[in-house]
Amino acid sequence: MQARLLLEDGTLFTGSAFGAEGEKTGEVVFNTGITGYQEVLSDPSYCGQIVTMTYPLIGNYGITRDDFESVAPFVNGFVVRRHETVPSNWRAEYNVDNLLKEFGIVGISGIDTRMLTRMIRQHGTMRGILTTSAASVEELRERLAASPILTNQVATVSTKHVYSSPGSRERIVLVDYGAKTGILRELTARGCDVVVVPQDTTADEIRRLNPDGIQLSNGPGDPKDVPHAIRTIQELLGEYPIFGICLGHQLFALACGADTEKLKFGHRGGNHPVKDLKTNRCYITSQNHGYTVKEDSIAGTELEVTHINNNDKTIEGLKHKKYPAFTVQYHPEAAPGPYDNSYLFDQFLEMIREHKQQNPANPRQAELAAAAKGER
Repeated sequence: MQARLLLEDGTLFTGSAFGAEGEKTGEVVFNTGITGYQEVLSDPSYCGQIVTMTYPLIGNYGITRDDFESVAPFVNGFVVRRHETVPSNWRAEYNVDNLLKEFGIVGISGIDTRMLTRMIRQHGTMRGILTTSAASVEELRERLAASPILTNQVATVSTKHVYSSPGSRERIVLVDYGAKTGILRELTARGCDVVVVPQDTTADEIRRLNPDGIQLSNGPGDPKDVPHAIRTIQELLGEYPIFGICLGHQLFALACGADTEKLKFGHRGGNHPVKDLKTNRCYITSQNHGYTVKEDSIAGTELEVTHINNNDKTIEGLKHKKYPAFTVQYHPEAAPGPYDNSYLFDQFLEMIREHKQQNPANPRQAELAAAAKGER
């Protein structure tokens, strides 16, 4: 079956369909990872996007149950140069075609993904329509123009209910803006008692969970589309140690008075070099974001830049000068890697312990007595 991808500038790509039949619109982006296509497909940060893989062979090691980063994929389309239908991997349970069919995702293969990537790099990300229908190019152009620009991606991908992953050490409230499983995996591996809450959970609701620290997750879209999250972070800042990742980093910056802007074509892949300004050490990082914190907006805030991108010098890390809080734009929980940055979770837990030493809590009896007297 034939599939077509039409970009908003009128460029038409024609290839072979795989996955589900149908038609979807979305922002066309590219990922430079050589491996990790299953993690890309299941990363909630890609919600509503049509993802192009720059590596020419996709599907060669199949799909496995254990490598998902979310319960279900949220991508709107998948674009590859060559799709391998017969994976060679003892762990493989089925192939990419089966996965896309199961979740209604349209795929296209056999097109010049190098040309498509160069166009996005030169002109910036564009919206596109991916279809297996026989509609005319003019009809497709009209449908693309009439399709809405998404602003509700975070609400779409976030959990709707509170759930927990019990542990014996620090209690971490993980605010799910589209959290990857890797974040939960890193926290639970360190013995944390993790409570995952929806993206619209209020500051008071989080306080009632009695956390030791708050983890702000990754997620899709424009951070300015989630104003309630910004207000919640403002209320909690200084009260609990905070660690933000990706969208959580951007929301934290906005909560502290900085600003964000959209990148020309974003950072998506597993090979982005990031420099730690304190140590001058360079880390290779996994990234997936289309927005960044504006450098000139940091002046006048109580934020300090801790990391920068060695390719384009954009901000990759922040910390608060007064309160126990830091964030990174990249993914320290990266799967399938690199694993250079998992130490940040240890740094977060150490920050929590220092905060608790400096701010010892009252015994529970004292809290109850104060509450009974109306002092709390």
